[in-house]
Amino acid sequence: MRFEFDIEPVEQARPRATRFGKGIRLYDPKKVAVYKQQLGYLARHAMQERGLDPFDGPLEVCMEFYRPVQASLSRKERVRRLSGVHRPTVKPDLSNYIKALEDGLNGILWVDDNRIVQIVAEKKYSDRPRIVIEVNKVNKR
Repeated sequence: MRFEFDIEPVEQARPRATRFGKGIRLYDPKKVAVYKQQLGYLARHAMQERGLDPFDGPLEVCMEFYRPVQASLSRKERVRRLSGVHRPTVKPDLSNYIKALEDGLNGILWVDDNRIVQIVAEKKYSDRPRIVIEVNKVNKR
């Protein structure tokens, strides 16, 4: 099942901490929390539209993170990046994009992210930032 979400990818940042009585409470930075909330809303809507429940069982997930091209680049370099000749080898790390997406879609696209047994992920440049996800059940052999 393929999903496309028109939202700019955000990387998972280190959790923040605050004192809570005698303990400590950890929370996501505001940017990450807002991203997860918006992504969850888009995914919930897509699942309801298709009449689907969260996927269960072993899953293969393919993810494509399309990030915007920096505005300060030359026209020539911009064309290279949009054509795929030059891929994003800068921060944020691909693994941080993946973690934020997995957590944001828990209980919505999949029952829990521990159901994911295989991941294929890419980060690319685009004029239209978005996330494309394909979820497939893994056939039992």
